[in-house]
Order: sequence, then structure tokens, then C-alpha cells
Amino acid sequence: MARLGTLAYNPFMTTRRFFLLSFLAFALTLALPLRAHQAAATPAPEYGPPAGTLVIVGGAMSNNFGVPQKFIELAGGLDKKFVIVPTNGGNKNADGTPREYNEDRVLAAWKSRGLTNVVMLHTWDPKVANTESFVTPLLDADAVWFDGGRQWNAVDSYMNTRTLEEFWNVLHRGGVIAGSSAGATIQSDYLVRGDTSGPNVMMTDEPNHQHGFAFLKQSAIDQHINTRMRWDDLIPVIQQYPQYLGIGISEDTAIVVTGDRFEVIGRWKVTVHDNTHAYQPWEKPYDTLSVGDVYDMQARKIVKRGNGANAGRRGGGAR
Repeated sequence: MARLGTLAYNPFMTTRRFFLLSFLAFALTLALPLRAHQAAATPAPEYGPPAGTLVIVGGAMSNNFGVPQKFIELAGGLDKKFVIVPTNGGNKNADGTPREYNEDRVLAAWKSRGLTNVVMLHTWDPKVANTESFVTPLLDADAVWFDGGRQWNAVDSYMNTRTLEEFWNVLHRGGVIAGSSAGATIQSDYLVRGDTSGPNVMMTDEPNHQHGFAFLKQSAIDQHINTRMRWDDLIPVIQQYPQYLGIGISEDTAIVVTGDRFEVIGRWKVTVHDNTHAYQPWEKPYDTLSVGDVYDMQARKIVKRGNGANAGRRGGGAR
């Protein structure tokens, strides 16, 4: 047998290694397309955005129950770039002139929380909202916050504009979109209380104010349900539009949406109105969730209680 240096040359072993390496290379070429196909076949969320996170707050947010802190944490920390949108507060003054906002006043609460890179974004004019110069602050933003007020104001300014596209791009980059009160409802698909005559009209006849930005698809979101006794207000909405999931949120309370699930954080209760479930005559026609509960919107059920145990029953509408 011939020798190479101090090692014996074995033609059988060399041939065997060759075929083994060839087989492994062939198997790898089969596995890579299969993994790519499996990744591509993963369905997009039915309700939440395919990337990024939503923080949807029921109004009157304080610093006492961890809600703004969670928003900042999800964005990546105090030094990330935040964009604050006050537009729900109003587009026009009583005399019809465009409303202007004082940026220092709008940003004061967020700077007091320690944000170091935060700007205001507002226009009453959708033509301006369609310009490249206006959307520049959004191009590298990590998080967007919508203030409260009346949600149809943001619709008037940003629906079907370049600005709305860039809001979505914040999510596509893995960022966060959040808001409180009207800033919660604007994130839904169907826009409750979108009537310009007043907030007590749940379902407006105004065609341009019937839909929000649909960051949370197939949903109708109400807020202030505890302090303004709005527990039952979504019932007629879901009866008329059974394709939607109704979500009512208490003040100082939020849902954190990732994909098709959300977790309740903050102070108190969230209601979920689901027209596909037959409730008992003595039950309220919605489930009631508490802080720490996790809800699967696609499965339409509570999947974890706040103590970490799996939920074995529905909320039954008890508050």
C-alpha cells in the first residue's frame, strides 16, 4: 500500500468520504428550499400587523401602572426615535382656521419620562401629509404615538396619504405604534364614535369616518369604558357588523398586540365582544379580561390568565 508522508493512502476510504460529502451537499440543497418554503408558507396574522407591536390604551394614561414605560421599552429604550402625533386634538379652530400646536407643550410629558429623541408631527392638510418633506421624521422612527381627542381628525389628515404608508413602515421595521383614547380607536378597522356631531354616536353615517387605520384589522375599539360607563356600547356595533371583534378598554389600561394575540397591561379591565360565541341569557355578551390575561384573537379565546395558568373557561361578561 502506498504511503503519503506517515499516513497510509486507502482508496476505499477516500471514495467513501467523497460519496458521503456529496450526499450531505445534496441533502443540504434539498433542505434549504424546503425551509424557505416553510417560512414563506407561514400565514400572516389575521388581526395584528405582520411585524412590530401595537400598544392600545383606553385613555387617561398616567405613569403609575406601567403603560408608557412598556411603550418606551418596546420601542427599544429612551434614546430611540419617537414621533408624537397630536392631530386627534383637532384640525381646525372654531373660526375654521387651521389649528396650530405648540411642540414644546405636546412633547413635555414625553420628555419628562426621559425621551431624548422625540419630535411632533402634525398637519391638518392631507396634501401636506402626502409630501416627502412632511414624512421625513417617520423614515427612521422607532415608535409613533397618537394623542387623544376625536379620531376622525387623524382620518381627515392622514388617510390614504404617504404619511399613513410611513406609519405602516414603522411597524414593518419592527417598531411600535401606540395611542390613547382617540389614539386607540384610530388603530382599529371600524371607527366607532367617528361622527363629527359628537362622541355619543357609535356608528356614523359619514362614509369618510367609518374606518380607522386598521393597524388592528377586523376590529372596533372603544375606550374609557369604565369611567364613562361604556361597557355595553359595542354591543350594537358587533350586532350590525359581526365580522369585527369588539374591544373595549378601561382608562390607564392597554392591550399590547403582537400578531394575533394581545396581553392586558396597566390598571384594570378590557372587554372583548365576539359575535361568534353564544352567551347564556344571564351573561353579558362579551368576555372580560384582567391585567395579565392573554387573548388569541384568531381563536377567539383567552389563552392565559394573569397568574400564568391556562384559561379553562371564558370570561362570561362578569366585571
